[in-house]
Amino acid sequence: MAGSIRSYKDLKVWQVAMSLAESCYRVTAELPRDEIYGMTTQIRRSATAIPANIAEGYGRESTGAFIQFLRVAQGSLKELETHVMLAERVELISSEISVHLLGECDRVSKMLRNLIRSLQERT
Repeated sequence: MAGSIRSYKDLKVWQVAMSLAESCYRVTAELPRDEIYGMTTQIRRSATAIPANIAEGYGRESTGAFIQFLRVAQGSLKELETHVMLAERVELISSEISVHLLGECDRVSKMLRNLIRSLQERT
């Protein structure tokens, strides 16, 4: 890892993914109570899986394993995007909220791709 990276918490992609997860928690807190075991749980689970997989992969101390976990994080990100789009389609969230969350997802996605490419170039 880069010289100034001493922990997964120093990774910008982890920090941005945590902000995305936080945004998702705040948005889902406003969903109807009858969605607590539906969309609320699905959005929160997929959102928290993104930074969690970044951290777990970093903790494996193997570049190959780290890349694998970053790819799992990408999968969780695509799952989150799908839940957000569906939540908008069934009118649980506004298009404004959807656009905001999907923009954050896009940012994390680009960061994950760049980090994976960078790690692959080193091996």
